[in-house]
Amino acid sequence: MVLEKFTPKKDLNRRAANYMEKHVSVKTVLRFETCSSFMLHATNAEMSARKMVISNRCGNRFCPVCTWGTAKKDAIKLSIILEAIRDIEDKEFLFLTLTAPNCTGEELGSEIDRFNKAVNKLFQRRNVKKIAKGYARKLEVTTDQEQYVTEELYKRKKPYYDRRSLNVGDPNPTYNSYHPHLHILVTVNKSYFNKPEQFISKAEWLAMWRECMEDDSITQVDAKKASVTGKSNAVLEIAKYSAKGSDLYHSEIVFDTFYTALKKRQLLVYGGMMKDYAKLFKNGDLDKYKKVDEDEYTHMLRSVWKASKYENVLRKFTPEEYENYNQRALLIEENNEVR
Repeated sequence: MVLEKFTPKKDLNRRAANYMEKHVSVKTVLRFETCSSFMLHATNAEMSARKMVISNRCGNRFCPVCTWGTAKKDAIKLSIILEAIRDIEDKEFLFLTLTAPNCTGEELGSEIDRFNKAVNKLFQRRNVKKIAKGYARKLEVTTDQEQYVTEELYKRKKPYYDRRSLNVGDPNPTYNSYHPHLHILVTVNKSYFNKPEQFISKAEWLAMWRECMEDDSITQVDAKKASVTGKSNAVLEIAKYSAKGSDLYHSEIVFDTFYTALKKRQLLVYGGMMKDYAKLFKNGDLDKYKKVDEDEYTHMLRSVWKASKYENVLRKFTPEEYENYNQRALLIEENNEVR
């Protein structure tokens, strides 16, 4: 299968379009449903390397194809920003995860508002302002739609179920609930991790987060030094979807809940030094940190979506195309459209 990564997401697009109909105009639904039905890739004869040249992307944040592409681009951007900050500013990074107890679908929108107000309060605290030189934060929402505890759920949340003496097959206490949480990469001085007067313990983060949320029922936060080399977990957690496909498209009711709560929200937020470097990235001032593309592009791959699969036509570049696309290869960011 030539486009093995696109095909399942494009197939899911049809179901998602059905869910979207009640929320948007007919024109938007049509664009959504036909998203990525036409694509051109620069490639080689073996099709082992590909760069997107153009496609009819819809750009909707609820589109399975576009959210996947956006997550990849965000991961590349964030990795470059972090590398540049570490190189130029000699900083390190703290990976912070802030949670609260699950809420109902009806409460999800107001709960996200509460999170946003609380995290702004948190970063105005004197001891946090002293250590935080910048941040990138991402809102993620998961949902639990298993009515009973499954083996997979039990393995993933064993301490939680054990504390409540629950086993596989028991009624799931978090069934039909939603779990908003924040992943935050905080830029800190290198000395943060080895100077007691600067370091903020996990217990202190928890106490501050409880105060900012005005919620003593919160039992967990996570705070640890972030590894930001290669495909680090910290970068992937910040860049990934705000709602994974298995949750978002679980059912029409679940989709409606996510859509109402997440539409028009800024999901990935940069602040301080991170915001400054995001601007440098946009202006091309961090291009030297981009990975050099050493692949040779010799062919054009045209893909058209028909009857649940892509029909592909491969042709060799003209001499002019060969020179053009190989010269521009460094400028074609993964999954970006260039015209």
